[in-house]
Amino acid sequence: MNTDDLNFAYKVRHALNERLDDLPAATTDRLAQARKLAMARKKAHVAAPLAVRQSRFAIASNNDGGGVLSQGFGWLGRMGVALPLLLLVGGLTGIYHFEEQQRIADLAEMDAAVLSDELPPTAYLDHGFNAYLAQSER
Repeated sequence: MNTDDLNFAYKVRHALNERLDDLPAATTDRLAQARKLAMARKKAHVAAPLAVRQSRFAIASNNDGGGVLSQGFGWLGRMGVALPLLLLVGGLTGIYHFEEQQRIADLAEMDAAVLSDELPPTAYLDHGFNAYLAQSER
């Protein structure tokens, strides 16, 4: 809920509580019965999830809430996120460079094969020759 919703809820509650004493007895009895019925239908007590921030180490906290080691672990927590991201970027960069070197080596090998072959380079431009090469590779 945002602050506008909370303010509206407080105003409605305040307005209802102002006129609570003016309600007829029959209405208050019906409201009490409805509340009892709702409480009877309520599910068994389920612990609500509660987020509690704890120190990672028992040594890190003392009585005043700030431990000797607690000041030093702030950057360590941030590095716990930044370090894997940095390693991921470095790994992807390394893979890219490795693949690029492989592509360059393949092109150099193909160029060396073309230049050392007895066919003239214009033969490789002929579409029929490309079809022949594709068919002979199968």
